[in-house]
Amino acid sequence: MRKILVTNDDGIDSDGLHRLVEAAKAFGEVLVVAPDGQRSASSHCIAIHSPVEIYEYDYPIPGVRAYTCSGMPADCIRIGIRYLSEEKPDLVLAGINFGYNSATDIQYSGTCGAAFEGAFQGVHSIAFSEEAKPCHEATDRYLTELLKELMDTPLSYGMIHNVNFPGCPLSECKGVLRERTVSRSHFYDDHYKVIEDLPDRGKRVIVDGKYREVAEEGTDMHALINRYVSVGVVNNVGVPL
Repeated sequence: MRKILVTNDDGIDSDGLHRLVEAAKAFGEVLVVAPDGQRSASSHCIAIHSPVEIYEYDYPIPGVRAYTCSGMPADCIRIGIRYLSEEKPDLVLAGINFGYNSATDIQYSGTCGAAFEGAFQGVHSIAFSEEAKPCHEATDRYLTELLKELMDTPLSYGMIHNVNFPGCPLSECKGVLRERTVSRSHFYDDHYKVIEDLPDRGKRVIVDGKYREVAEEGTDMHALINRYVSVGVVNNVGVPL
């Protein structure tokens, strides 16, 4: 039976993690080690000079052993592999993230950072994300099918599978596009705006992005804009293969 380690960056109570664990259970024994709260955009950050706290967690899916972690998603994978597992897992799954992890956003993603950590630890790793919308029809239709396919699709060291689902009704989803490269574009043109003047000439600023839909054909972002599920292989810095 496969040993499957699952984490995310939205926190252990997230709906996306719950749905991924439900799907993973059909393929093996599942261990969940997930952050105790929101850790989006944490990339591949890990704790080196500070302790990390872990607690057993009563996960709402029977037969699943689970822990919360005060660290980042990559910490969850390291602790899951190097401390909580009696033997190295056969598979690392990260997600399902609420919001795309595609194009240049991959470098910021805690979800992908966790999957990369799994890959660096020598474990076959897959990251799953979906559009930040309440409609999960495309995800529900293709998740198990793609999980079954990709867990047995070989990867080179340091590579992960990266899967993104559009948040549209299934009737609008055009299917799955595989072998998508990573777009050099991005969904948001970010800038910063001042929200408060601080003492000593300081400023409090916040990111304020403008949405855009421009991407190269054959890429992950182009697939998602056109309502396809995007499947690709990504290396540790998110550049096209």
